[in-house]
Amino acid sequence: MRVYLPSTLPALRRLLDDGVLGEPPLPGFAVTPALREWYVEGDEEELEYAALMLAARASLRLLDADPSAPARRAVLVADVPDASVMPVPAVDRGAVHVGAAVTLRLVRSVHVDDPDAQDDVRVAVDAVIEADLGSEDALFRMEQAEGHELQWYASQELGPLLELS
Repeated sequence: MRVYLPSTLPALRRLLDDGVLGEPPLPGFAVTPALREWYVEGDEEELEYAALMLAARASLRLLDADPSAPARRAVLVADVPDASVMPVPAVDRGAVHVGAAVTLRLVRSVHVDDPDAQDDVRVAVDAVIEADLGSEDALFRMEQAEGHELQWYASQELGPLLELS
């Protein structure tokens, strides 16, 4: 199953160095039955984009927890065994836990903000908790960051990407 794992640039560096992304269970997003039901009109590509955007928003929470990380959202796209993925609908309609290790060889691509997005991402990180609590103003500030498209990188481009960051 294809999963979208929120991340940060320091976590991507650890993945490259260690060959594995953290300890399972890992939070992620996927095209779950609940996401399909909610987005009935969407085709597979649109559903995958929705899961990617949920992971990008979750990346803001990781950046909030690590103020030393560069203010750039990051999402790993990995193909993991279906049996290792458990939906977590209480968190979000596309939320999952990945119960198996995600190794570098399972990563298909990485999506990262362009450096030009950092100012808007920083504002969004500062607003993420307020937005979770329902603040319309905070949601607007988060949407400014979401207006930046994530840049796509093949998994083998991870090293050069991190050297430039």
